[in-house]
Amino acid sequence: MARQVLGRPLVTAKWLSEAVRAGRVGAGLRVLDASWYPPQERNARQEFKERHIPGASFFDIEECRDKSSPYDFMLPSESHFADYVGRLGVSNDTHVVVYDGDELGTFYAPRAWWMFRAFGHKEVSVLNGGFKNWVKEGHPVTAEVSQPAPAIFKAKLNTALVKTFEEMIQNVGSLRFQVVDSRPEGRFRGTELDQGLESGHIPGAVNIPFRSFLTETGHEKSIEEIQEIFREKKVDLSKPLTATCRKGVTACHIALAAYLCGKRDVAVYDGSWSEWFHRAPARYKVSELKRNKA
Repeated sequence: MARQVLGRPLVTAKWLSEAVRAGRVGAGLRVLDASWYPPQERNARQEFKERHIPGASFFDIEECRDKSSPYDFMLPSESHFADYVGRLGVSNDTHVVVYDGDELGTFYAPRAWWMFRAFGHKEVSVLNGGFKNWVKEGHPVTAEVSQPAPAIFKAKLNTALVKTFEEMIQNVGSLRFQVVDSRPEGRFRGTELDQGLESGHIPGAVNIPFRSFLTETGHEKSIEEIQEIFREKKVDLSKPLTATCRKGVTACHIALAAYLCGKRDVAVYDGSWSEWFHRAPARYKVSELKRNKA
C-alpha cells in the first residue's frame, strides 16, 4: 500500500497531515515549499519563515536554476540540482511532497514536481490544494525552521521530458509532437502583453490555460474532467505532447494534468515563450495583434 502512495502525483492534505502528526517527515519523506512570487508583491522566503508545514524546507527556485541563462528559471545542471536538493535532505529514496502558497491553490509546485521527475526522481507528489487549503482545513503550521540532515542525491537528466529551442523549431515543420500552451487566452492570441513582453504563440500550438485544470477551491479537477478538457481541445493523450508557457512554470500544470490521466511522458519546453520570442523567426510568432495592425 505504501508503494502506491509513493507513486501518486498528488497527495491530500489529510494524508500529509497524518504523516506530519505521526512523525514521518524525515529522511524518507521530505516536504518542500516551492513558493515564488513577484518581489514587489510577496516575499516567499519570509512567508515561509513565518508560517509553513511542520518539517518543511524552502525550495528556492531562484537558487535551483541555471543562473547563466538569460531566461528565467531554466533547469540547472545535474550536479547543481543534486547538490541543492541533497542539502535539503533529499536522497534518491526520499518521497518528496511539494507545495506552494499561491492564492490559486497551486502555481509553482508543479514546476518543482516536474524538475524532480526531469532529474530522474519518481517518488514526488504535489500537495493537492496547496498551502491555502492546508490552512483552511485547519492543519498544523509552524514558524520553526527544521535543519534536515544532508543526503546524497544522484541526478540524471531525462531528456525525453525536456524540449530545447532547436527541437521546437524543428517541430514547426515536422509536427512530430503536439504543443499545448498553458498561458491565458489573451497572451496566447497576442492581444495582451505577457509581463511586458509582446505575446503570441508557436505555430500549431493549442491553448489550454492552466487554471482550466483547477477547481474554484484550488484543487485539481477529477481525472474525468481533465480528460474532457483535453478532448475538447482535440489533444490526443496517446500521442507525443509538449507543454509550453511564458517561462516553463505553468506548462508543468499541463504535464501534471496529463500524468493524472496516465500519460507520464509529457515534455516541457523549458525556455518557453521567453526564449521563443527572442530567438524564433518572425514568421514563427503567431499573433492576432500583428494581423490586426496589418
